[in-house]
Amino acid sequence: MKMTNVHEVEIKVVGTSGQISLGKRFAGKTLRLERHEDGTVVLTPVAMVPESQLWTLAEPDRSRILRGLAWAAEAKPQETDLSSPAKPATRRAGRARGGGG
Repeated sequence: MKMTNVHEVEIKVVGTSGQISLGKRFAGKTLRLERHEDGTVVLTPVAMVPESQLWTLAEPDRSRILRGLAWAAEAKPQETDLSSPAKPATRRAGRARGGGG
């Protein structure tokens, strides 16, 4: 278990229904509950990722997405001339689609 500096300590009483109130700052949050053998309970705020989007966290897609975001942050926007037909996309030599990074 990762130990961090304690920022705030509160005493909470578990009600007869087995519930405690954490306060409005946690309203609507999703928390992971860890129960340890010594009776310690640890609540950690988490973000849930839909299964349909898990691919964005796995390689090689994750690196490609990060490279694209970095490029978009650095690239200057350019005006598009909609009066002329679009040029067909060209592929760089030596880069196969979908294969590695």
